[in-house]
Amino acid sequence: MDTTVNDQGKVIDISRIIEMIPHRYPFLMVDRVINVVANESAVGIKNVTINEPFFQGHFPSRPVFPGVLIIEAMAQTAAVLVVETLGQSAEGKLVYFMSVENCRFRKPVGPGDQLHIHVVKERSRGNVWKFRGEAKVGETLVAEATYAAMILDE
Repeated sequence: MDTTVNDQGKVIDISRIIEMIPHRYPFLMVDRVINVVANESAVGIKNVTINEPFFQGHFPSRPVFPGVLIIEAMAQTAAVLVVETLGQSAEGKLVYFMSVENCRFRKPVGPGDQLHIHVVKERSRGNVWKFRGEAKVGETLVAEATYAAMILDE
């Protein structure tokens, strides 16, 4: 299936995401990317399940999806957007965080929740990109941040 277009824009499935970015289990934090508008925005989807390895220790009596992994899901969604924007030559390249600003965690996320990770490109210059991200469960804002990343030509 790889990619499709529906009434809400382009949809990128997990098999295509794996081609686009280098992350793999257990650190791949995006299951699908929807509403993709190259060079502008995208929405990543992360289905949170009790089978995730970190729930064994975070926290066994009250499983909470780690906030830093929500930020990682934002970064991975942005990386898919970058590859969609730059094309095949950017596939599989490493992207490193440069900064995370104005990060706020509003509400805990747990097993059974579906994260919708809204990312918007604020600007890019050379190999440095800046994004604004919001993570929601349903209509509830659970986390937000502004972050910058650098794409390496290795």
